[in-house]
Amino acid sequence: MPAPLIALIFLTLLGVNTIVFSLLIIVLMPLRFVMPAHRLRVGITALLIALASTWCQINHRVLFRLLPRIEWDITLPEGLGKSNWYFVIANHQSWVDIFVLFFTFTGRIPFLKYFLKQELLYVPFWGQAMYALDFPFMKRYSKETLAAHPELKGKDTETTRRSCEKFRDTPVSVMNFLEGTRFTPQKHAQQQSPYRHLLKPKAGGMAFTLSALGAQMHSLLDVTIVYPDGNPTFMDFACGRLRRVIVRVHRREIPPEAFTRDYETDMEFRESFQTWTAALWNRKDAEITRLLGKEEQQC
Repeated sequence: MPAPLIALIFLTLLGVNTIVFSLLIIVLMPLRFVMPAHRLRVGITALLIALASTWCQINHRVLFRLLPRIEWDITLPEGLGKSNWYFVIANHQSWVDIFVLFFTFTGRIPFLKYFLKQELLYVPFWGQAMYALDFPFMKRYSKETLAAHPELKGKDTETTRRSCEKFRDTPVSVMNFLEGTRFTPQKHAQQQSPYRHLLKPKAGGMAFTLSALGAQMHSLLDVTIVYPDGNPTFMDFACGRLRRVIVRVHRREIPPEAFTRDYETDMEFRESFQTWTAALWNRKDAEITRLLGKEEQQC
């Protein structure tokens, strides 16, 4: 089929699938507030997550079959389970990354929950469903806004803490793109990034989240995503132009002090945590270089 026709069919069915499951989640969400027992409220939360997981499974097992075959090269650590808490980080190049991460982890670890921009809350159906699923919605303030309104300082941190409190009862995988935005050559040059394939990581968000979640967080899953044929746009994916994806997942130990020390006020801890994050990013940058080099040799 021509690429535009593939995209039309795929996006139509993806939209229908998203609307149907979003409506189910939105309709059932109020039950959490009327159930008399805590255990019943936790059960409703589990039901909502099961619906979201079913949405993912339909995407993977049905809708992806409409696209030309994608060659997946995925390596995972042993011992992953759906009864543990995970913090997941990854490099960010495209909106396709989100589909890649769901494809990689759905059914293997608890349902992924992303930190989302507050503006996405107003996307019809989808935004309200994400809210019902307790996805954290963050409102970022510019330096200029904080200078004019100092009372707003720390609001994003407080939002992180409130969101993470909801994750204590049910195993969850908290997903964070540490770069904070998608990689482009322009952003890379503007930042003067010391990495070849990555933007500078923002350690603060990860530190705040780990502190809020506490030591119940099982481990850190460090994900490296590589597109050997170049970074695809979402329309490239919908049109069936994405042919190869490489995913490498590594389990990393989280520094114990991340659960007890304050990143905002403890300068010694802040420096050590930033050093640890930079080491992760150096390792990831080297891995991307190595994977792309192997692809070039094979070609």
